[in-house]
Parts: sequence; structure tokens; C-alpha cells
Amino acid sequence: MTAVEQVGGRSGAGWDVLASDGSVVRIRPLREDDEPALEAMNRRVSDRSIYLRFFGISRSNADQHTHHLATVHDDGHVAVVAEYGGQLVGVASYEPLRAGEAEMAFLLEDSVHGRGIGTLLLEQLAAMARENGIQRLRADTLAENAGMLRVFADSGFEQVRRLDSGVVELVLDTAYRPSTLERMADRERAAEDRSLHRLFSPRAVAVIGAGRNPGGIGHEVLRNLVKGNFTGPVYAVNPHADRVADLPSYPSVADVPGEVDLAIIAVPAEQVRQVLTECGAKGVGGAVVLTSGFSELGAAGHEAQREILEVARRNSIRLIGPNCLGLVNTDPAINLNATFAEVSPTRGTLAIAAQSGAVGIAVLDQAARTGLGISEFVSLGNKVDVSGNDLLLHWWGDPRTAVIGLYLESFGNPRKFGGLARLVGRTKPILVVKGGRSAGGRRAGASHTAAASTPETAVDALFAQSGVLRMDTVEELVETARVLSVRPLPRGRRLAVVGNAGGAGVLAADAAGRLGLELPELSSAVQGELAAVGAVGSGNPVDLGAAASPKSLARALKVIVDSGEVDIVLVCYAATRAGRVEDIYDAVARTATQAEVPIVVNCVGATHAAPEVALADGRRLPVFPFPESAVRALAHAVQYAEWRSRPQGVVPELARVDGVGARAVVRWFLEQSPDGGWMGPLQSGQLLQCAGVPAIPVLAASTRSEAIRAAESAGYPVALKTAAPGVLHKTDIGGVRVGLANSVQVATAYDEVVAAAGDPQVVVQAMAPGGTELVIGVVRDRLFGPLLMAGSGGILTDLLADRQWRGLPLTDLDAIETLHSLRCAPLLAGYRGAQAADQEAVLDVIHRIAWLAEQVPELAELDINPLIAGPSGAFAVDIRMRLTPANPEPDWHARRMRADS
Repeated sequence: MTAVEQVGGRSGAGWDVLASDGSVVRIRPLREDDEPALEAMNRRVSDRSIYLRFFGISRSNADQHTHHLATVHDDGHVAVVAEYGGQLVGVASYEPLRAGEAEMAFLLEDSVHGRGIGTLLLEQLAAMARENGIQRLRADTLAENAGMLRVFADSGFEQVRRLDSGVVELVLDTAYRPSTLERMADRERAAEDRSLHRLFSPRAVAVIGAGRNPGGIGHEVLRNLVKGNFTGPVYAVNPHADRVADLPSYPSVADVPGEVDLAIIAVPAEQVRQVLTECGAKGVGGAVVLTSGFSELGAAGHEAQREILEVARRNSIRLIGPNCLGLVNTDPAINLNATFAEVSPTRGTLAIAAQSGAVGIAVLDQAARTGLGISEFVSLGNKVDVSGNDLLLHWWGDPRTAVIGLYLESFGNPRKFGGLARLVGRTKPILVVKGGRSAGGRRAGASHTAAASTPETAVDALFAQSGVLRMDTVEELVETARVLSVRPLPRGRRLAVVGNAGGAGVLAADAAGRLGLELPELSSAVQGELAAVGAVGSGNPVDLGAAASPKSLARALKVIVDSGEVDIVLVCYAATRAGRVEDIYDAVARTATQAEVPIVVNCVGATHAAPEVALADGRRLPVFPFPESAVRALAHAVQYAEWRSRPQGVVPELARVDGVGARAVVRWFLEQSPDGGWMGPLQSGQLLQCAGVPAIPVLAASTRSEAIRAAESAGYPVALKTAAPGVLHKTDIGGVRVGLANSVQVATAYDEVVAAAGDPQVVVQAMAPGGTELVIGVVRDRLFGPLLMAGSGGILTDLLADRQWRGLPLTDLDAIETLHSLRCAPLLAGYRGAQAADQEAVLDVIHRIAWLAEQVPELAELDINPLIAGPSGAFAVDIRMRLTPANPEPDWHARRMRADS
């Protein structure tokens, strides 16, 4: 394999991406055997394109450049090609100029102009350049080359231009800025919408494998499509039947008259590949494979699944499944129920995707029972192609979707999920039930940080930073979606409880306290107004008495809402013969229509009461059977509103960091230890110094006299610790002595520590200044990447389990929330008159450790325990790092379709 094929550690196979029209393009490194195909492309390209690229119309220049790209491997150049419709249609390359800088060039076949392929090539080339240490890409472009200049301008990459003699000299910064990522996300969303359009909004559907007998999967999907009043033609495909479910049947999809946008495939697993090939020839745009028998069965099934994905990608077919329940779109213009579920979906504003068909059915059922309804539903199954990330992009701009719900058992690209969720969550809440929380997922680790890390740690950190609300159950997801689907959002945590059910009010108040909501005592003026309308208890909860009338409830509710003293209201009503539930609903509706705070209802004792209160403006307030579930849903709504209203934060740019030096330390260590391992204290200190983290210097010693000399060099008083390999908890074995004031104490301490550890190696440090002991750590997860931990340090690390986790990249607000969320945070602020610690210095250390974790993919574990946070700064005292051989981190932001793996 050539150097070109191995660019950036990526395989020569390439990766699939979506063009702007939703079709599939493969981008891959150039291979030596591509030269004939590129020369053929040079023949197809117009004279105009040759002129704009080479500043002349000689095609020999194009062929010479092609030969250079394909056959020269020792000059550092990088080249990628685009494949579309079975042939090469574009090439992009850069040639190194000087350190950190290269010249880029592009050539694209005329027939694919306007599909965004030039932009895709630019994004991938910039990613490769950045990975290879290129910070700037240059291009000389004719001023009349409007198309290429527009690609550069619209890319989102920062750039500088200068016009000279009809040539635009452009310098493009390869770094991802927030504006770059937003532009990329916008393009990806538009491409995703076009790509999924024929899946969710088909004009015609064919059910391939629809059996004649009721009860079969294909037969039941066909019946649901017809029964659900799908607005287009529905075709049955079965070579062994003339009619299925009163519809004509066709031998194959090729025999179906007219176009087919969506194919529902319910044939045996061994036939799916051939059926997809026929769908590709027919021009089908989307397919749902209901059939099981693929990756869930092991290696053989996985290979079969890879093959059907390859067929789908080759034909630009978007694929849901296999091993799934189907999909639903309740848009009245579509009315698509392409599932074999018995539940009939109702129209609403919740979009839901589930990896489990059974969970999907449960959500459909619960959404229908509560009146919430759904906008769209997808059963993901094995997620061979369409994934949760694709659906986030699709539902982001869907006007019929107000809330997004996901049931996930695994993540394909969690870091990209987090980035998308941050963007989508600014306009639409995302609720997730994540399966697989068992303690068996705990991963063994040698450091404090690794031992505390579990897969759930990573998930919780991802969700916290990206604004995702984690639900424990499907029922909780639906309940929370009911509250969030009705505006306005809560403006704060102050809850008022009012109604005729005193006991329910007490339960609501208790639940609110557990969940962090406030029940403020209402002012005397407001209490007086409530007493005037018949309240028997007006402090909050407000008890109107068992015989409260709809009129008194309406008046009390208006007093509370207009007071400005609360942010959310829960009406607790117990149905009695003293009043009709319908009248109570009307009383709530009259006030709620004009209210600027969210109102929800808890109605008990009325089994046939409607699950919603209809308002005049079309909104529908949710009604809950239990007060606790209502308060829980409100607490989630408050959490989302707080996250959405906060600034997004920025990743700070750090001074005094040395990336080149860090790479040199890592390279030296792995040359000495090719399999990786724990670094010694001196090497760990060197790597930490490259990150600019203040540390108490360590001096190594392996004899008593060396320890005394080290202590005199460091300056008394000193600490002496064992440096025996493999010892994590030094204090547990008696391997630490502190406050040593002279050589006699050092000599005694050395003998004691060596005897306890059974190893002569020790380190000596000057005593750290006083302060609060913290722990700062990093552990690298295979899927989630680096996870940063901050918590109480020293001997309290494991005792208190006071720790917070965050993923990277880490914004300034992420770091502040991490620190302030610790139970030891009051100590840092100056507890009971103590002098406050320099919290800015602690935050600076956290950001520098995050920088180091991003810069050094070989960093598997890091533990600073303790980090002393005092009034004069923050200082690392005990440092442990473990390095392992590693490839560069994948580009989590790159636009790439899911790869079956």
C-alpha cells in the first residue's frame, strides 16, 4: 500500500458521505491504480474547467499532475478522490510548502457540479491536513472561478484573501472554529433531509415479501399501510401470489408499474441482498429491512449485513434496520404506518427512535394513551445505516416535531452525537432512555480515575454537557415529553401547588424537594387574596378544600399566576361528586390560556377523565394520574430550560503549552516501552510541564544518602514517598512520610518507606502549601474518547466518591460547572471563615489537562492526586500517567455516514 493510501492513519477503503442532493459519495485516499480513471476524468472535464484549474487549456498539464499524484510517494503530498455513480468524479490534493503550510488544488467533473462534492473534498482535505500538522492551506484561484471561490467562502473555515493580477491568493485556516462546525452541521442537515425524504415522505411504497396469510410480517405491514390511509399507491410484491390483502401482487419490484420511493423488505435474510440490488435498479430511494438474521447472529450475519449496506450505498438507498419494526409518519399529507405493530399511531409532536421494537411499541402505545401522539417513529434495529445521529439532523428542522425521544442500547459515534445534541437542543429537547446500566459494565483500572470510570460515567457526562435529558423508563420519557411539548418553558425552579387534594399537595411538595424544585411560601398579600377565594391553607401548597368549586379554583389559579412569585404551577384535583371534572378542566383552561408560566394538572379519582386539558389556542396541558410523576416531568423541564438559557461557552485558548515538547516526551517513552505502561514520576512531570500545569518538583532517590541530598536540594520541610512500580495507594502501605524537617528524619523515613514498599526507589518533594486537596484525572474510553474527572482528593477520593465527569472538548462553562458541582466546592470558596482557594487557578489546571488529553491520544490514564488548591494557586503534588500506543483520534466532526463495524 502506498503512502498516499495510508494518509492520516486511515485505510484506503475510504468513507461514505452525503452530497448536497442526498445521494451517496465515497471519498477515499488516491491509489496508484487510480491513474487511468483520473486520466479518463481529465478527458471528460470541459475546456473551461481545465482552464480554471491549470490556468491554461492544455490537458497534458492535467495528466502530468495526475501522474505525479498517483506515483510520487516521497514528497509529503496528500490526495483524495470522490467516487460517484461508479466512477471517479473529483480529486483534491495538497503539496507541502513549509512547516505547517501547504498548497491545495481541486478538479471536479462538470457533470457533478452543484452537488456539494467540492465542499466535501475541501472538508476532508482540511481534516487530513490538520491531522498531519498543517495549519494553513493556500490556493491561487482565478478571480473568474466563481464556483471554487464560493466553495471556499461558504465552507466556514477562516480565510484571508488577496487579489493580485486577476488571481485570488487565498489562505485557509484548517482549524475547526465554532462557525466552521455550525456551517458543516447546516450542510449536513440539509443533505440528510434530502437523503431521508423518500424514506419518510414516499410517493409510493412497495412491500416486498408480503405473504398471503394474515399474521405474517409483510402481510401485516401491507394491511397497516392500507388501514392507515397512506396517501400514495401501495404495491404488494410476491412472486407466488396474484393478490395479497385485496391488492394486486407483482413478481418483483421491477414489475411494479411506476416509480417506488420506499421498499419495505420482509423476505428471508439470504434474499435481502438481491432484493436491494433490484431496488437500486428500480430507483428506490429508501428501504426498511424488517428481516432478522444479520449481525445479531454473530460473524456470518455481520458479513451479510455488511454486504447489504454496500449494495444500498452503491445505489444511494437509505436503509433502516435490519431486524426492525418499521417506521411511521403521521403527517396527514403522508399517513405512513409501515410497521407490523398492532398499535395505531396517533398524530402528535413527539419524534421517537428506538433500537428495540418492543420498546418502540411501548412508546407508541403510551403516547396514544396520554394524548401526546407522535410526528414520526423509527425502529432502528441493527442501525446498519440510518442512526440516531441521522435522525437528530432530520428532526432538527421538522416543524411537526417539538420533542425528540430516543431509546438507545449503543452509540456508534457518541462524540458526534454530543456535538449534534448541543446544536439541536437549543431549539428542541432531546430525551433519551439508555439501556444497559448494569454494574457489570464497570471497567477495571489501575488509577483512581480509571477505577471510578464506567460506561455509564461516559454517557452521563455526554448527556450533561449536551443538554440531553436522561430518562430511566419509557413512561418517564413520554411524561416529560408531554410537559415539554407545551410552551412556555419554566423560567425558574419556583413551584406552586394548588387544588382541593391536600394529600396530593403534600406528596407533590415532597417530590419537589427531592428533585431540587423550590416551593416558596407565598407573600402575605397573595395569601390574603387566596384566603378571600376560600383557601383553607394558602402558604404553598395552596389547599382550597375538598369542596372547592371550579370558580374558586379559577380565581385562585389566576392569583398565583399573576403574582409573579412562582415559575410553574401544578393543579392537584381530586374528583368528587361536588364538581364535574370537565368544569375543573374548563376553569384551568381559562387561566392557562393567558398564563406565562407552565401549568400541569394532577387529577385523581376520575378514571375516565381526559388525559389533557384543551386550551383555546390549540395547546393541550398534560394531566397526570399521580402528583409525583407530574413533578418529576416538571423537574426535567426546568433542567432543560436552564441548560438552554445558559451561554454555550467557549474552549479557551491556552498560553504556555508545548505540543511539540509533549510529543517528544511521548515518543521517547514509547521508544523505551513499545507496549506502553506507567511513566515514572520524572517523565510524568515533564509531560505535565508541557501542558503548563504548576507542579511541586520531584527528585528521585534510590539510597538513603541520595534521599538526604534530594531533601536538602528541595528545601525543608519535605515529603518522601515510595516510587515502587505498581503501587497506587501509597498511604495504604505506609509509603508516604510528610513534614520531614531535617536529615535525620529523612533517613528514618527512607528506611521505613523502603521496608514498607519492598523497593528502594523513592521521590522527595518540598512540602506543598496548604489548601484543599482535589483530584484531577483523565481516562480514555474507546468510544467516547477522553473523559476528565474532578473531585475531592487525597484519602477522600474513594471514601466520599465526590467526583464529576466531563467529556472533551471542555468549554469554560463546562469546567466551572464541574468544579461548582462538587460537594467540596464550599471548601474552595472559603468555608467558615477559611481563606478561599484560587478557583481560577484550579480551572486553569482543568483546561490544561483537557488540552493534554486532546493533544496526546496515547494518554490512557492520568491522575493528579492531590492537586492542592490554595489561596496562592493550584499545584500538582502526586502525578501518575499511563501511555499506550495509539493512532490519532478520529475526526469526530467529519461528515461521514455510519460504517458497519
